Amino acid sequence: MTAYQAGRFDEVQTLASQILEHNAEHVGALHLRGLLALVSGHAEAAHTWLERAIQIHPEPIFYNTLYAIQLRLGDFAGAIDSLRQGLAIGPDFAALHYNLALTLQHHDCLDEAAVSYRRTLELDPDNSAAHNNLGRIYGDLGALDEAERHYRRALELAPANLIARNNLAMALLATGRYEEAWPYFEDRWISFKHADGTPAREPVQVPLPRWSGEDLRLGIDKPIKLMAHKNLLVLDEQGFGDSLQFVRYLPLLLERFPLVGYVCPPALRRLYEQSLCSRWSGLVLLDTVPADLTEWDCYCPLMSLPMAFHTQVDTIPAELPYLHADSKQAAIWRVRLEALPTRHLPRVGIVWAGGHSGLAVDRLRSLTFAQIAPLLALPHIHWISLQKTDDPSKRATSTVGAGLNSTPLTDWTADLADFADTAALIANLDLVISVDTSVAHLAAAMDKPVWLLNRFAGCWRWLQGRDDSPWYASLRLFTQPRRGDWDDVLTRVASALQQRFPHAAAPLQNPH
Repeated sequence: MTAYQAGRFDEVQTLASQILEHNAEHVGALHLRGLLALVSGHAEAAHTWLERAIQIHPEPIFYNTLYAIQLRLGDFAGAIDSLRQGLAIGPDFAALHYNLALTLQHHDCLDEAAVSYRRTLELDPDNSAAHNNLGRIYGDLGALDEAERHYRRALELAPANLIARNNLAMALLATGRYEEAWPYFEDRWISFKHADGTPAREPVQVPLPRWSGEDLRLGIDKPIKLMAHKNLLVLDEQGFGDSLQFVRYLPLLLERFPLVGYVCPPALRRLYEQSLCSRWSGLVLLDTVPADLTEWDCYCPLMSLPMAFHTQVDTIPAELPYLHADSKQAAIWRVRLEALPTRHLPRVGIVWAGGHSGLAVDRLRSLTFAQIAPLLALPHIHWISLQKTDDPSKRATSTVGAGLNSTPLTDWTADLADFADTAALIANLDLVISVDTSVAHLAAAMDKPVWLLNRFAGCWRWLQGRDDSPWYASLRLFTQPRRGDWDDVLTRVASALQQRFPHAAAPLQNPH
């Protein structure tokens, strides 16, 4: 096993084969052959080797390896069963408890996973990963104090645990402790990997000095100095919503740098040109990181700007609007809307689903069309779809008999080529109701009233225990009172619609 752990696989193969020639039922050698088959990508063969070893003499570690093989084969139920069989004969085998917890957590069985993590820590109290993962469960259940305690313990045990650092950042940010959180937030790229598989500290490697707000550390009574003759390159990162939220910092940089370049996603370029570049001549948008960097003196990732500016909850640059629609484009949409027979009704934009990355967050923050349909059936509101149908499950047509035949739901999203088009349509709406996705950020940055349908224990940026946002004065949160409870959210939204538009909607009846 020492040679295997050292990666000397050829040596292990030879040794295991020699042992099995003399003793075909040597379970240790059978286990090694299974491990070798697994690491070489032959999961079916690995499964055969482990089954043979277990039939001869079952041991907890064999079930632990069989679990890994079954996960590779996509057999989740079998993997869980293997772990439980292993625990039946080795109840104090910590790795089995840990892997059971990890797998249950991945499949959103949080209460069961927490029990297994606690048992793991009883057997292995210095397991940094178990502390971190248990903290994540507490965070997902809204118990941020407990989450923070486990993240900090994980870091005490393993200061290089970047996942725990990033999770601690999220817990601190969600409770409004921004100044303490930002340094930990610098490890948000832990999921990014270099070509060699090592963690990336930043999404793009740029051979320039990193700017971290040095000119802001002169003290509150001292003048802010201009970085004379220094040009700053700002790197884009993460999703459209992150860009829409944090580009508010770009004009502030021009108080310190004569030229600021932002590597801008194509879908946002026209919007930023008409909203930002037309107003601040020192801001330029770039398609990619330039091959020739001679024009640039330093760089900063976009989402590191709050740390550079020492942003706290009460110092968020919240002047609105900082994004706007092109007036001519907005007028074109206005003509189209006024031509409809529903032109006299309140116009409400709607987005019911987020991205489709396959991550749990996309499922947790999104509603199905069947869930949102009763809200759309409320009378005397003209619903405007802002939902991009990049996933068949998001389509309004995917549910038959949803009661929308007489409901004015207008879907012109096929005509929205980018965020500038979307902004022009939003400019003509009275209200936008959206799950936590980029459209909510766009509308709020335009200072349009936004009602955000927020999942329980949602994103850090919305802060725990609030129904407003210091980032956007026009945004109102409707947060799930418990995990997965969209019915309560939609009932409250329907009631709020009746208050906002008294002659429009009646309170929503719970469809269940």
